[in-house]
This record gives sequence, C-alpha cells and structure tokens, in this order.
Amino acid sequence: MMDNKLIKKDMLTRLRTIKGHIQGIENMIEEDKPCESILMQIAAVRSSIDKVGTIIIEDHAKDCLLKDNLTKDEVDQLLKTVIKFTK
Repeated sequence: MMDNKLIKKDMLTRLRTIKGHIQGIENMIEEDKPCESILMQIAAVRSSIDKVGTIIIEDHAKDCLLKDNLTKDEVDQLLKTVIKFTK
C-alpha cells in the first residue's frame, strides 16, 4: 500500500495542513471568534480528512482488487472497510 511516493507526499502534506487548521481552530476558540467562523474551519478540516481517507481507500481497494484469486473473505473485508469509512 502507498508505494507511490507522490501519493504519500500528497497525503503527508494534506495531514500537515489539517494539523495547522486544527491549531487555528484552537486559537479561534481561545480568542472567542464567532461560532460561524469556527464551524467553517471545522467543515474544512472534515473535508480534508475525508479526502485523505478517500485516497487511502482508493489505493487499498486497487491493491486488493488487483490480487489474483481473491477469496470471498477478502472481498467481504474490503467491502466492510469501504462501508465503515463512508459512514
């Protein structure tokens, strides 16, 4: 999984950006910023996390589906992972 160095670099950049946004949210709360502004930042973080998760699940699914002779259990596990992520 994650053999592609560009994908890995992209995800790490996204995660560092998310970390910065979370610190920004903490600062906004400490500074009593308006709720609307805080919620907008939280929505942005949520969207960014979903994007990272989507990249990971796509890579994992491709890796699994390209294997020869997938067992029913392997297919079931892949589907459970995708469903759990999308909830």
